[in-house]
Amino acid sequence: MSTRLGDLVKSLGGELIGDPDVVVTGIAPLEAAGESHITFLSTTKLRSQAAATRAAVLILAHAEVDFIRPRFHGALILTDNPYAYYAHAANYFVLLNTTPPSPGIHASAVISSSARIAPTASIGPHVVVEAGAIVGEHSVIGAGCFIGQDARIGASTVFHPNVTFLSDCHIGERGVVQSGAVIGGDGFGFANQKGQWIKIPQTGGVRIGDDVEVGASTTIDRGALEHTRIENGVKLDNQIQIAHNCIIGENTAMAGCVGVAGSAKIGRNCTFGGAAMILGHLTIADNVHVSSGSLVSRSIHEAGQYTGFYPLAKNADWGKTAAVVRQLDGFRDRIRELEKLVKELTIKK
Repeated sequence: MSTRLGDLVKSLGGELIGDPDVVVTGIAPLEAAGESHITFLSTTKLRSQAAATRAAVLILAHAEVDFIRPRFHGALILTDNPYAYYAHAANYFVLLNTTPPSPGIHASAVISSSARIAPTASIGPHVVVEAGAIVGEHSVIGAGCFIGQDARIGASTVFHPNVTFLSDCHIGERGVVQSGAVIGGDGFGFANQKGQWIKIPQTGGVRIGDDVEVGASTTIDRGALEHTRIENGVKLDNQIQIAHNCIIGENTAMAGCVGVAGSAKIGRNCTFGGAAMILGHLTIADNVHVSSGSLVSRSIHEAGQYTGFYPLAKNADWGKTAAVVRQLDGFRDRIRELEKLVKELTIKK
């Protein structure tokens, strides 16, 4: 579906330079954009591509106008954050091209008589909603989802097909949970008694705030005694593990395959690259950014970028480096002896 450029800018904001009656049909990359597309420039490295693009409209920062305007003859949308504006514009077109699910409950769904389903909610085929559960206004529960006893789903939250949302789990408004996610499974809690493992009942729940996205096949364990908490605005990629009693602060984002062990407390506005690992019972301050593949084995109390891995190398070179690392203790002792000897010789002189 298409839209007038003026209507898009009226909805999303920004400063338009050009004809508001231009008709646009979607978003495309700089090099692939056609004469009815919107594209964007988010880095100065792509200035030359932006100047040469065939797009009808270019989203860019105010600081780029003097360079781009003499070279590009389409319309411009000026904004403080071109990449974020692109994201909003992409969502605008998705809404134009998406038919929302019809409200109501599919005939094959199994709904407890004590569950409360808002009249504007959409419940898909083969969904199970257990006793005491609440599904809010305009929420969408995709085919095959399981909603456990006393679970709560806030307004305008979307569960894609085959989400498992177990008992006493709550999620706020405007959430998105992708297929295969399991929220509220038992945490990994066992006590050892004479070599045998005794299971500890996991009696807490999961509490997820507003505007949270949970990726495909991500798991968030219920708490052992208190709740596991995911605060407002958190974004979790696919195949992430959040263990019991963790707290993830507002607007923190984690890339795929991150693992967070039990009772870790992570602050606000943090980011974690793919496959980062956080050990249990740690505290991580606000505005901490952890690189991909890093192991966080101690609490972090200051904001900043943290990295904990060796750069990739050829296997033979890596082996040599590992051999040297294993001998560091010996090297240290030898250096101390040499320093002592040099000091003694200096004194004698």
